[in-house]
Amino acid sequence: MTADHVWRQIERLLSTATSRVLLVAPFIKKEVFQATLDAVPAEVEEITCVTRWSVPEVAAGVSDPEIAELAQRDGRTTIRLCHNLHAKLYVADDRCLVGSANLTGKATGRVPAANVELLIEAGTAHPEVQRVLAALQANTVPGTVELAEQIREQASLMRDDEDSPRVVVPGQDEQPARWLPETRNPDRLYRVYNGRHRHIGSDVLAGVLRDLAHLDIGPGLDEQAFGSEVLARLHAMPELHALTAAGRMNLADAQAELLVAGDLSAEQAQRAVETIAAWLHYFDDVHFVPTGPWEIRQGKELA
Repeated sequence: MTADHVWRQIERLLSTATSRVLLVAPFIKKEVFQATLDAVPAEVEEITCVTRWSVPEVAAGVSDPEIAELAQRDGRTTIRLCHNLHAKLYVADDRCLVGSANLTGKATGRVPAANVELLIEAGTAHPEVQRVLAALQANTVPGTVELAEQIREQASLMRDDEDSPRVVVPGQDEQPARWLPETRNPDRLYRVYNGRHRHIGSDVLAGVLRDLAHLDIGPGLDEQAFGSEVLARLHAMPELHALTAAGRMNLADAQAELLVAGDLSAEQAQRAVETIAAWLHYFDDVHFVPTGPWEIRQGKELA
């Protein structure tokens, strides 16, 4: 077995395609993607690629959003994005390879020190293949050249930030690092997420990007869908258990709870609670009650 055995499997499969090709891999590098397109016969008019673009992962160099430019140049290829993608699947007409290999040099064995990977041939009629294809059909967004440029720009900014979080790989980080919202102005989140950050200072922008990295929201959402995703992550925070369970949260108690954890000063804990409150006010349907210790309560304030 040669070091590039996995690549040879993919190349052989694609060379047999007559009508359609589907490439599914979370991590794709430009050089391997171009070689993959070159392996598809010219008479094949439909090539669909499903991948994921995460700003921290792009910053770490594990994936190249620039494949969108190669797809555009190819003319037959459409890029779709699925943020929780972990499957690897390569389809030529009614045959496919399923397994562990991404479209990267190390995964396919096209570079030295290759990974140990596995691809097994199956028919596309297999129930599990059909299940994955149906999930992809329902949960992807377009991967445009413009979005690719936006992701690359944010990844470059994150790479230059010494305090940026480590790469988060969905499906492998079962207990993600503790996160508290950093930016004091939550209205900036969608603007930066959507690539509109020209008038935001570099220090503030770095904090917004760190928040977005921890939120780990897939690209391409409209503002309402983005807000729903942020709110779901807020409600999952242990610090907001009282609000989600009882519909109210005492701000003094929340600050005390942060102090018990031992990694924040009193000033930092107060700032964290104030920031959480600002995020809830922006993204949730809550109101503040200033009688006694301040409380956040679920629902609109009664007149």
